[in-house]
Amino acid sequence: MVTLSNATLGALPAEIAWAGYDRTRVTPGILHFSVGNFHRAHQANYLDRLIAAGGHDGWGLCGVGLIDDPRERAKAAAFPQQDGLYTLTECPPSGAPAIRVIGSIVEYLFAPDDPEAVLAKLCDPAIRIVTMTLTEGGYNIDDETHAFRLQAPDIVHDLANPTKPRTAFGYVAEALSRRRALGMAPFTILSCDNLRHNGDVAQIAFTSFARARDPDLAAWMEAEIDFPNSMVDRITPATTDADRERLNAASGIEDQIPVFSEDFIQWVMQDHFRYGRPRFEDVGVQITEDVWAYEQIKLRMLNSSHSMLAFPGTIAGYRLVHETVSDPLIAELLMQFWNLDVIPLLTAPPGMSLTGYRDKLMERYLNPATRDQTIRIATDGASRIPIFSGDTIKATISKGGDIRRLAFLLASYARCLGGVDDKGEHFLTPEPRLTEAERATATDPDPRVFLSLPIFAGLGMESSATFVEAFEGYRRSIAGRGTLATLKEIVRD
Repeated sequence: MVTLSNATLGALPAEIAWAGYDRTRVTPGILHFSVGNFHRAHQANYLDRLIAAGGHDGWGLCGVGLIDDPRERAKAAAFPQQDGLYTLTECPPSGAPAIRVIGSIVEYLFAPDDPEAVLAKLCDPAIRIVTMTLTEGGYNIDDETHAFRLQAPDIVHDLANPTKPRTAFGYVAEALSRRRALGMAPFTILSCDNLRHNGDVAQIAFTSFARARDPDLAAWMEAEIDFPNSMVDRITPATTDADRERLNAASGIEDQIPVFSEDFIQWVMQDHFRYGRPRFEDVGVQITEDVWAYEQIKLRMLNSSHSMLAFPGTIAGYRLVHETVSDPLIAELLMQFWNLDVIPLLTAPPGMSLTGYRDKLMERYLNPATRDQTIRIATDGASRIPIFSGDTIKATISKGGDIRRLAFLLASYARCLGGVDDKGEHFLTPEPRLTEAERATATDPDPRVFLSLPIFAGLGMESSATFVEAFEGYRRSIAGRGTLATLKEIVRD
């Protein structure tokens, strides 16, 4: 096998695509926080294509790892060993996957080991955009007040230790304070997370942190920094050890950090970059002011249906998405959810067909090559349900609509929190935003206790007698008769 590095790019197997540009000429113009699989299959992929096309040598990526755990430390060790290179395997619904080497990440810093190196890079005038994938719950916004949570332990630490931060907020505030003191321009801050109005959420989070530290700094940020809204889409599963062996065997490359994804990819963003940006549109990024329309469709049709299949699929005993959706009951649940609950509440932007998008989603979910995991999607439901399904739940309750499928979603989520499926198999879906006491309310005899959790504030579920009754009925039925037997009554009624 070929060991991946700059020195071996000329010796790659013939079937492996490499754009062939001179990486020694590429310098970072973008710094990205949290270099996960999605970032490497999505944003870094777009940048790789732009650099290959020419004229973008100053728009390479500097990746920054924030989390100090064994997996992230292994990644931090692998990046320099491979000169920032890795393989991306793109899997179509049928036919052979395409394997490419991605070279757009030309520098990688591990923040826990050297905070000052990250701060110095953020103060480099060449860095004109800072991007991030912090996850849906990573912006530290309170579910009830929608304010930035200043009492979170890492935030308290960063405010007290500005030169040794732990969070993206602490790093950005300290770097901007230094740039301002030096008379330097700031940078654009671009969220690449699955959030409604993710740029607006990022602005609240970053400026709130700055205001707690220095009100003048926050005022300067509000006047000088753009926070474009964007919408991102590509199904990118976690890479297990077995996946790594399989991907490397297929590529003939010894890659410590391979990534695989579906072949579908989408990125929609506002053109708010006063300090410059790459010509994203040259590689298919959609530039528009109306990100909201695309965002709503994606969140309410893709992300919400992901939850709709993952919670019941996991507790029914399925572990892979394509196997879950191959079950005719779950497939029918998704189609009814889209057709009856979601599509009637949406307005498509010009030229977009909602039924066509629906059919494409089903095709993507049935793709066996991605081997996406239901447990991955079912993780952190406390963040996902309000963001992805909240608007549909609120609208359906307020209109007096059919709440059966949505109540079943919540009942399946409650059952998921117990960590045992219908076959008696144990599993774990981490819930970083729930306390143990909150997690335990999933089995409270009074269903309103669970439906009234702070994560669900404003959805109105606990105030709807119809919703409460349906939720409790499905919760009992799943526990007593099983998930699929319960679902059969819903979809065939």
